[in-house]
Amino acid sequence: MDIYIAEFIGTMILITFGGGIVAGANLKNSYAENAGWLTVCIAWGMAVMLAIFAVGEISGAHINPAVTLGFAVVGDFPWSDVPGYILAQISGAMAGATIVWIFYKAHWKKTESKSVKLGIFCTSGAERSFPNNFASELIATFFLMFGLSFIGANNFADGLNPIVVGALITAIGFSFGGTTGFAINPARDFGPRLMHALLPIDGKGTSDWAYSWIPVLGPIIGGMTGTLFFKAIFNGILSANLWVFTGLSLAIIIYSLFYKKP
Repeated sequence: MDIYIAEFIGTMILITFGGGIVAGANLKNSYAENAGWLTVCIAWGMAVMLAIFAVGEISGAHINPAVTLGFAVVGDFPWSDVPGYILAQISGAMAGATIVWIFYKAHWKKTESKSVKLGIFCTSGAERSFPNNFASELIATFFLMFGLSFIGANNFADGLNPIVVGALITAIGFSFGGTTGFAINPARDFGPRLMHALLPIDGKGTSDWAYSWIPVLGPIIGGMTGTLFFKAIFNGILSANLWVFTGLSLAIIIYSLFYKKP
């Protein structure tokens, strides 16, 4: 299988299972209605695990532009493959979101809340404060890439690595998901948000494009900083990119600390 097709399929699996649990837990007249945050976090971890099992041996199962860019910035992934990977990931996320819409077709009209419907496709701030939301996504994705890096540095029994990565995603959801819904993945947010805008969803509202840049840029900056920081701490590799992204990340976090919401 072609690596780009693999990334498409892997990301489609991620969004189909991940978006599916959010839909099941929030749409009216679903047997899973009110399943809760615990269920959502575990299901997203399992979605990542299944995607890795499906295509990990073919493309590495990045299924996330922040992962692709994070590995590329430290030289662990060729820059020439980056555009194709990101395009495949976004397309796969769009396909997964469409499957979720089709699967729950009978439930959209029963659900009145526009924000609930949007939340099935993409993320938003629980407390809407752009600097703080941005910092949350940055920090969460920093630990995603830092975690993936140290997981990759260990030798696991065959088949165990995807389970460990899935557990990392669940842990991030538990610890860092409460503020923004832990997008930690530009494709996971942008692709489904675009489908929310395009699909004829019963009773939908706006797609909240004013917020959309946060779950894109936050994970990208945080992911690159996470891999660069790992290389510096564990491999002693200090680069100009390390200082640039560390400085940028710290500036964003400090600004969020002093920001006062109007």
